[in-house]
Amino acid sequence: MRYEALYERLRDILAGKLHVDPDRITYDATPEEIELDSLALVELSLVLETELGIRISEDDLAEAPTVGAVARLMAERSAAAGSS
Repeated sequence: MRYEALYERLRDILAGKLHVDPDRITYDATPEEIELDSLALVELSLVLETELGIRISEDDLAEAPTVGAVARLMAERSAAAGSS
């Protein structure tokens, strides 16, 4: 999947599954700004794997500084999974 499509899917997941206000979800938003705590990161990790087949640990998600960085990480992992 392309980065833009993954970013939009991430926005949908954050808003729909984790109940983040969609107006607060931007490329530059930090996890703290959209109120993602460690439990939400675990849930996000599980949703990404079950719905998209993209494995990203909650630790890796916690290290991503912004929503855009999470989408880039999703794109990298998606591409890596497709090439293996």
